[in-house]
Amino acid sequence: MRELIVEADGGSRGNPGPAGYGAVVIDAATGETLAEAAEYLGVATNNVAEYSGLVAGLRAARDLDPTATVRVRMDSKLVVEQMSGRWQIKHPAMRPLAAEARSILPPDRVTYEWIPRAENKHADRLANEAMDAGKRGEQWSPSQSTADLDAGGTARPAVPRKGRGELRDQPQRTRSETTPASTTDVRGTLAAPGSVAPLEGRGELRDQPQPTRTRTAPVATPDTNDIRAARNLASEAPTAGAAPPDLGTPTTFVLLRHGETPLTPQKRFSGSGGSDPALSDTGRDQADRVATALAARGTVQDVISSPLARCRETAAIVAARLGLDVRIEDGLRETDFGAWEGLTFGEVRDRYPDDMSAWLSSPDAEPTGGGESFEAVAHRVGAARDELLAAHTGRTVLLVSHVTPIKTLVRLALGAPPEALFRMELSAASLSVVAYYGDGNASVRLLNDTSALR
Repeated sequence: MRELIVEADGGSRGNPGPAGYGAVVIDAATGETLAEAAEYLGVATNNVAEYSGLVAGLRAARDLDPTATVRVRMDSKLVVEQMSGRWQIKHPAMRPLAAEARSILPPDRVTYEWIPRAENKHADRLANEAMDAGKRGEQWSPSQSTADLDAGGTARPAVPRKGRGELRDQPQRTRSETTPASTTDVRGTLAAPGSVAPLEGRGELRDQPQPTRTRTAPVATPDTNDIRAARNLASEAPTAGAAPPDLGTPTTFVLLRHGETPLTPQKRFSGSGGSDPALSDTGRDQADRVATALAARGTVQDVISSPLARCRETAAIVAARLGLDVRIEDGLRETDFGAWEGLTFGEVRDRYPDDMSAWLSSPDAEPTGGGESFEAVAHRVGAARDELLAAHTGRTVLLVSHVTPIKTLVRLALGAPPEALFRMELSAASLSVVAYYGDGNASVRLLNDTSALR
């Protein structure tokens, strides 16, 4: 059975920002580039662009040979691990793209392999060409692409081609019988490789050097494709955990539960549908102690708070000490506990035993009277997390929130099941820390630290 290699990449200059993807299909046996796809997506995240590149590459492979096996090679550990089934797909914008990718070819004929970015130059340069074209108000054109040549692909003789108001010698691809003629796909442009204008470079990663132009296109030695094919055939399928972690600067969330309110020592349900109590004297003292500890640490760069009064008051005390402003994020509010607001656990169990049992056993069960389920809260908190990660990349951010949202962030970072919420202790004015890396990994570094209060 024939084997095809799909190499795909995507980029976003701002994340979210102007985005594009690139994908290339290679014959595993010969190393020949068979088809390219690229598209400017408008404003999107880096991960959405990467998934879009995957979809385009798989479609191109299917169009070339629907019976072939396909080995996908990408430098996105997130996409590789999620499509391999080892990581959950949590971002709502990526789930439809992942489902679409799975539907293109039978899953048992597609494998996924992580490769270093240096080995994914062809797809990376296609993505950059697409973003450069979008910046000029154009769509990517296969007839103006040099991505294959720049990445060391098959050489083509040069012919004069007009570009930017002057005659230039541009390399022109000579198509083999197995290479399809240019076609337009609904998700982007698919074609046999050709030649193009200079690249600007992937904004959030590095500037790509402009290729040096001569009167004659660079000529590959006869061994170029043989070496490439040998590398493809010799490459083994990846094992779980084989890819090195992304050790770049993480985005760090310092999670601070608000200080005590009059309801806290009584252990009463106090969510977003209740009386919205302010801090007690004890709670204000706790916030002041935490502010002193965080000021001494000196790492917090932004402060974001739930809209509820106890969090806003806690955040204001800390932010004043740090010399920062407070931004409100509605997604960090506490669960709406419905008819249980203001009641103790024992009172709810006595009055609504069946509802309490259902709530403790299922993340989809709602508190009596139309409150929020744990599943609904997880969806809300996950969406807020993704927006905050995109807006504060590489920064240390203090999030002042409540028991359920903070436990949910920790649970999601660990990939733990919903029942893990009941196995975590979270004291008033405690600190927890989660670090998020660019490849999708998260690391829980601290949980329920109350040392600042002692």
